[in-house]
Amino acid sequence: MLLAIDAGNTNIVFALVDGGAIVARWRIATDARRTADEYAVWLHQLLQLEGHDRSAIEAVIIATVVPRALHNLEVLASKYFGVEALVAGRLPVEWGITLDVDEPQNVGADRAVNVIAAHKRHPGDLILIDFGTATTFDVVDYSGAYKGGIIAPGINLSLDALVAAAAKLPRIAIEAPETSTVIGRTTQDQMLIGIYFGYVAMIEGLVARMKAEIGRPATVIATGGLATLFERHVKLFDSIEPDLTIQGLGIMYDRLKTGP
Repeated sequence: MLLAIDAGNTNIVFALVDGGAIVARWRIATDARRTADEYAVWLHQLLQLEGHDRSAIEAVIIATVVPRALHNLEVLASKYFGVEALVAGRLPVEWGITLDVDEPQNVGADRAVNVIAAHKRHPGDLILIDFGTATTFDVVDYSGAYKGGIIAPGINLSLDALVAAAAKLPRIAIEAPETSTVIGRTTQDQMLIGIYFGYVAMIEGLVARMKAEIGRPATVIATGGLATLFERHVKLFDSIEPDLTIQGLGIMYDRLKTGP
């Protein structure tokens, strides 16, 4: 099996991939100071709980946007799984897609991996929305080339900024409102409406502008840990695929093994 690791700014996702299928996944808060030994203890217990033996892991592949976390993840692979970690975007695991932007070297690994997975699964032009620490919008053309996109603050970052700057506002949990009303009658309701439906309006407005600029029909795909939060009140998603990054890592590994 393959151990695929998606190291984001907020969480690191570890997933076991077997024959292209995700058979298990676990999430831990990102902490660049966490050592390989700490990862190993945590991961070994989870593997045992779900009936997997670490000896079944034949390869490790990593996509990271947190450079400081990479070293300890590479040590985890070598010390506890006996393999040299493959790093997405670094030889021999090249992207294999065109990054048609002005600064291709600065495209986040997670975004490039998402493009690979989405293009393999969906034909035509695509708009990918990844709901994470930041919310990113990525445009992929019918050939699979990455054409650029948008970076916006994630919904939790927006809430944190609001609470930090306003002394009397309470901390609330972000959730999908039960109704679609936008006239709140309590402070908490007004905050939730402002954050949640303000975010919905941003998504709808930016996607409409992107589609107009693309000029052709585009499939809209939502991914990331918070994607399902918007399912009830956003009707423009053609597909919600929370595991797109892990699927992309699996595709890259299979391509390495079998060739293009």
